[in-house]
Amino acid sequence: MEATQRPAAEQAEGAGERDGTRARLVKATAMLLQRQGYEATTVKQILKEAGAAYGSLYHFFPQGKEELAAEALRFGADDFADLLRRGLAAADDPADAVANCALSMADALRTSAWLDGCPVAATALEIIDRSPLIQRASDEALRQWRELIAAKLRDGGLPRDTAAALACTVLSTLEGAELLSRVSGDDSPMRFAAEHLATLVRASR
Repeated sequence: MEATQRPAAEQAEGAGERDGTRARLVKATAMLLQRQGYEATTVKQILKEAGAAYGSLYHFFPQGKEELAAEALRFGADDFADLLRRGLAAADDPADAVANCALSMADALRTSAWLDGCPVAATALEIIDRSPLIQRASDEALRQWRELIAAKLRDGGLPRDTAAALACTVLSTLEGAELLSRVSGDDSPMRFAAEHLATLVRASR
């Protein structure tokens, strides 16, 4: 073995640390974006939350904060997609499944003391036409969520076009109800959404 070559165990440990730093940066950024949006989230905050050095951000994300934010949005979008999947899988009836999604969101909001809402909304609205990278990540997330809902509606017997349109309405209602709940610190809007979305889905069959 040459003197400059590191043992395999040390190489693996170094790779794990690099992967860990990148993951911490992404998770910290996702949390901050979710709570306060893009403009209010500073690189200094991200590094502090992630416990990372300044140079590590640009090592993993050469385009800096913007590239990191886009990756963080994808990370947050996947987490929210998992919440939707669990809610949709909790009932065979798509009406009950959609209601479960709203109730699951209400539970998550209460658990976070109304801080952790949609992982995309706060950032997407303030960055439109200013960052194609972030806008694309936001659009991908919203499309992914709509398709998850639409697939459940199709499984329940709705035609493809009807399911797609209704999924858009369901997601819009969930997003709006979440905003009202976060502002008021009350989960009633989410529970109202659960009740009336179920009624809407049943009426669409």
